[in-house]
Amino acid sequence: MLAPLRDHLRPKDPKSSPLLCMAKERYFTRMSVDIYPDKPEYGESRWIVSEDVNVEHLLDVFTTIDASSESIWDTCANFMDHLYWHKGRLVILGLKIEGLADNHRSKPKCLSRLSRLFHSVGNYAEDKRLLTSALELYRERRNDRAVAQTLRYLSNTNQFFGLYKEGIRQAEEALEIFEQLGDTVEQAKCLVHLADLLYLDRRIDTAEETASRAINLLSETGEQYWVCKSHRVLGKIYYFQSETEKAIHHLELALGIASPFDWDDQLFWVHTTLANLFCDEGRFDDAQNHLERAKTHTVVSTYYLGHTMMVQAELWYEQGRLGEAKSEALCAAGVYKKLGAAEGLEGCRNLLRRIERGIPRRLTGSSDDDGELFVQGDANYRAHQVPLPERATESER
Repeated sequence: MLAPLRDHLRPKDPKSSPLLCMAKERYFTRMSVDIYPDKPEYGESRWIVSEDVNVEHLLDVFTTIDASSESIWDTCANFMDHLYWHKGRLVILGLKIEGLADNHRSKPKCLSRLSRLFHSVGNYAEDKRLLTSALELYRERRNDRAVAQTLRYLSNTNQFFGLYKEGIRQAEEALEIFEQLGDTVEQAKCLVHLADLLYLDRRIDTAEETASRAINLLSETGEQYWVCKSHRVLGKIYYFQSETEKAIHHLELALGIASPFDWDDQLFWVHTTLANLFCDEGRFDDAQNHLERAKTHTVVSTYYLGHTMMVQAELWYEQGRLGEAKSEALCAAGVYKKLGAAEGLEGCRNLLRRIERGIPRRLTGSSDDDGELFVQGDANYRAHQVPLPERATESER
């Protein structure tokens, strides 16, 4: 690892510095590869975790002194892609990216990558705003493939606002474009997002059929990352249908796929989903075990840390450990507030209200509106976690 470079970024002409030019060539070349979770290069790209500060300072300098260079901005997009997969955090380059002329070739690509970083920290409002801007630029350029990919990202983001029908329309439009392009892999990815949205929209049978269709398409492509996501969606669907054994089967299949590749994001979400599932089943030791395993995958995102605190608070709440639950929920709220994750923060507030009301509904057999508060207030749980089966008929936001 090179020493931090910020102290060397003082020359009037940074291009004249042999150190900076050598570092620029070294780093920028290493970031030129695309990241695919299923490929060996994915593990090799983890180097960004320890070198990200140096790379960011280099980009800050060279996007200032060489702003017209398309290769610099392409590298900036690749840098944000590396961060998204391995170290979800925001960057100091956002204002520069948004300040690019609309006709700059790299602007929509950089906007899209920047949006994914906001997504990774739970700031879905900024995520959606940036994706919407990128979509407009791609439509103007008649770049059908990029339009479809951006629609797929937007469909995923809209589920965090409870805008399931809007997300479904976007996923279906993206799917239609990829069908016209004959891209089977991208069709399957759209189907995975569509299945999740249909599940959230309570169109359960269609969601199950769509997820199964995605797995069938993906089985011919070798895209195990998306097969893993498909099984995770099916796990949520079956648990919603009170088919607990099927749910656990598919979630464990997802774990089996993700573990050899060490996909932190998938392992994190599967373990937290299982933690919630077992918590609802009253199997608190199993729930705690999965939560502890989820915590080992929080290094890629501070948002994940906040989410584990939320799950821990929920687990303690269900056990009647109200003081500990309140303390943990407050810690989660602090993390979400720092990240600007409004939906997660609202979920904390709703959980705190439930804690203040006393004994958990599971222990009292109450059918009051606690569950509705929980489902409506926390978009993250709607999108990632397993709802209680009896909440199937409750209204959505």
